[in-house]
Amino acid sequence: MNLKEIQQLIKFVAKSGVHEVKIESKDLKISVKTAATGNPVIYTEPNTLSQSPIDQSSIIDSSNDQLHNDESIEEDHLITIKSPIIGTFYRKPSPDKANFIENGDVISEGSVLCVIEAMKLFNEIESEYSGKIVKILVENASPVEFDQPLFLVDPS
Repeated sequence: MNLKEIQQLIKFVAKSGVHEVKIESKDLKISVKTAATGNPVIYTEPNTLSQSPIDQSSIIDSSNDQLHNDESIEEDHLITIKSPIIGTFYRKPSPDKANFIENGDVISEGSVLCVIEAMKLFNEIESEYSGKIVKILVENASPVEFDQPLFLVDPS
């Protein structure tokens, strides 16, 4: 099973409502679990515990509002590249290397945009589109969720 097939399996599990899928073969063992409640899972740093309960819906709503408020660019023609997996987003292949892309860079289909580390595996995320990077929506070394917007691309 290659990376694309694993990503498709994760997408399928997330959309289907199934809570857990296990696949075992001679060479491979995969287990995909989702939150039983259907609510999004929010990862936080271990040292940032809150004393009061947090309403997750307000966090999600405020982040979506902030994304829309921050954009002064006409978004009708922009393409949003989203995370295919859950993990940690990195803009560089390693700490001593340059970023894969910057705002304003022109990319082509198949260009590596970032890596997402999931379970100690670093997955290169390639562009499915050609165009110009308008905005990078995620900070380096930040946790990302499945289907979270990562980049805005102007295809023209």
